[in-house]
Amino acid sequence: MTNVALVFTAALATALATGLGALPFAFRRGGPATWLGPANALASGVMLAAGAGLLIEGVSRDLDRTVVGALGGAAFVHFESRLVRRRDDLTLGSLRGADARKALLIVGVMTVHSAAEGIGVGASFGDGETFGLVIAAAIALHNIPEGLAISLVLVPRGTSVRSAAGWSIFSSLPQPLLAVPAYLFVESFQTVLPVGLGFAAGAMFLIVARDLLPEALEQGPRRAVVAELVVSFVVMLALQLRLAA
Repeated sequence: MTNVALVFTAALATALATGLGALPFAFRRGGPATWLGPANALASGVMLAAGAGLLIEGVSRDLDRTVVGALGGAAFVHFESRLVRRRDDLTLGSLRGADARKALLIVGVMTVHSAAEGIGVGASFGDGETFGLVIAAAIALHNIPEGLAISLVLVPRGTSVRSAAGWSIFSSLPQPLLAVPAYLFVESFQTVLPVGLGFAAGAMFLIVARDLLPEALEQGPRRAVVAELVVSFVVMLALQLRLAA
């Protein structure tokens, strides 16, 4: 297997791993109305932790570029939100209206986030196949809770578990698409990686602050929402730091 084929295959595996995040919903109990609030709280914690991990990685590479990227990501979500809110006829799979708009924002932000991870996978292979495979395996494990975050938004709103898994994998397709160019042109991609990491983090933070967390607070007891957010944030961040060690 050539180096390029190995890079693509490893990155594709990381993308497919994202779909595993939907599996817990195959065993759910109760109607969506009973767990939409907790689902939004858990998704908020996972996305905040993912964003924090991206910022830590970006700042370790270049502070200024990471900050510029974060501001750009927040601006992207702001203008995208204004754009999609004007579309009352918007659909995403089986979702319509407000549910479709929120799902589109989440999937869009997570797709942008996956671009940075794809660059990371490709660039890691520049330091050798063994190191590249280790990083790819770490990102694959990291992608599972990211798929969970997407499913936490989609399934309670009426999306099937299979479709949620499909959208989760779709959000990670930039990983195999960008891993090979990042491997072939590693020096060029290394310079833009901090911007991409910051961009994804800024987008995640704003969508949690504007959409997911306010909705969770409306739908559930404040103390329970805060507790779920803190626990999911700590567990996800600890997982990321452990994998990065």
